[in-house]
Amino acid sequence: MADRDEDLPRDAKIVKSLLKSMGVEDYEPRVIHQFLELWYRYVVDVLTDAQVYSEHAGKTTIDCDDVKLAIQSKVNFSFSQPPPREVLLELARNRNKIPLPKTIAGPGIPLPPEQDTLISPNYQLAIPRKQPAQAVEETEEDEAGASDTNPSRDQKTDVPQQTPQRVSFPLGKRTM
Repeated sequence: MADRDEDLPRDAKIVKSLLKSMGVEDYEPRVIHQFLELWYRYVVDVLTDAQVYSEHAGKTTIDCDDVKLAIQSKVNFSFSQPPPREVLLELARNRNKIPLPKTIAGPGIPLPPEQDTLISPNYQLAIPRKQPAQAVEETEEDEAGASDTNPSRDQKTDVPQQTPQRVSFPLGKRTM
């Protein structure tokens, strides 16, 4: 194992010593590489932000104040502190003053009213309109004329094309 420690880069040795100082003895070797990747990404992000702050201030180089500001903005952005315990207790007291709604005891699982749900049934069906009765009925004359076809004559009906009517309705309540 001593040979493996000598082959590790300096940063990997530092991560390994940090893990050891925290009491972590058993870990997979790739944990060190994952920490190194996180560490490098964090440093690059902080230095990039520091460069942006430096350029915004009109400076040509990054100084310690730029790095501090970048770290502070990273901490403020990445981590948020929970509100103080007193604030949470006051919010809980105010919320708990409102009584819960009365439940209606019934068979099955109690569900909220339909107007409060997002899954209320809503079906749209396309119902074709009926054609007028005159166009549907055939007479004996029409049948006789059908056997004697004339290719020059177009057989068109004077019934206008109708678009289907859309109907939307909720399903009724089921009774068991």
